[in-house]
Amino acid sequence: MSNPVVIDATPGQSYADITREFEAPAVAVFRAHADPEFFKSWIGPRGYETRITDWDFRTGGGYRFEQGGEEGTFGFRGVFHTVRENELIIQTFEYEGAPDEISVDVIRFEELPGGRSRIVDHSVFASVDALETMMQQGMEVGMREGYEQLDELLAAGR
Repeated sequence: MSNPVVIDATPGQSYADITREFEAPAVAVFRAHADPEFFKSWIGPRGYETRITDWDFRTGGGYRFEQGGEEGTFGFRGVFHTVRENELIIQTFEYEGAPDEISVDVIRFEELPGGRSRIVDHSVFASVDALETMMQQGMEVGMREGYEQLDELLAAGR
């Protein structure tokens, strides 16, 4: 059984707090976010292929990736504002299909007992509508399926 993604989005607010636990240490979960080859193998919904077009994982660096599936190809980009190894990523996130709707994500990697870990993500959107649109367009499904794929890779020793 997979650990659930918990998205706490208060109606009328433009932010969401997202938590997810993993049966792996924080160093492994952080590496899955830092390494572009690893990242593209789990990010997003099942059935989508991810192609990294830009990846500079460092404070002040940036990224861009595309995901393709039956519904077409979708581009995403952002800037890594702060990277603290195995501990913290502060980044922007923009779906290119909704330009100017950028979220700022503060992602913390926490160690838990027994070699487990937790991601705590505070995601701030430009408006209440922007967050609601992301939720309606399947944010929860993409996160849940992506983290399930990450669980499978980590369990296989990746």
